[in-house]
Amino acid sequence: MKLKGFGAEGQTRLKNARVLVIGAGGLGSPVLLYLASAGVGHITVLDNDTVDMSNLQRQVIHMTEDIDRPKVQSAKEKMLSINPLIDVRVVEERASQANLKAFVEESDFVLECTDSFATKYLVNDVCVECGKPFCIAGIEGFRGQVMTHIEGTATYRDIFPRANAEAESCSAIGVLGSAVGILGTIQATEAIKYLVGLTDHLLTDRLFLLDALDMQTTVIKL
Repeated sequence: MKLKGFGAEGQTRLKNARVLVIGAGGLGSPVLLYLASAGVGHITVLDNDTVDMSNLQRQVIHMTEDIDRPKVQSAKEKMLSINPLIDVRVVEERASQANLKAFVEESDFVLECTDSFATKYLVNDVCVECGKPFCIAGIEGFRGQVMTHIEGTATYRDIFPRANAEAESCSAIGVLGSAVGILGTIQATEAIKYLVGLTDHLLTDRLFLLDALDMQTTVIKL
């Protein structure tokens, strides 16, 4: 409430906001925890996966007792334990051409938090079609990137016209859990800034790069 640029008006905007989070894993975990604690009033979580023991080093919203449970149900419990006054809707489905547009159209902001190139391009295309702002992040090993789009700025396809055929999955090469958390936290920050109206300070027309091994960050202007 005391933070410059927020105040009562900003907090009210967060309370009335509708956010779609696609993926309740490594990136989605800090996103969901921070959105809930910030008081974002209406959050839809889309994920069809279950919690696995190998997830726990990076998916900090889930606990050992959640193994084999749907990620969306586990995430909802933690979010409501932080803030029982918010509305959390969970959808135990994978984002697809068939279901995504309806969820995007009703949202004020979309966060893509999966490890799937196909889903990233799908989210980009549907959000652009619907005129909705979004933030996408990705990570491989120690390195990752974040970008945000609002109408009139560069899209994910502008930056990455094609999927990287040489990219390997987290299960194949591993991933530093805390680095995933950094990127997810940045995504949450982007969403909160947008929702309270601090749109001049977003990662639009810019690509944020993190190298957690050497602790180097780079911002490329587009």
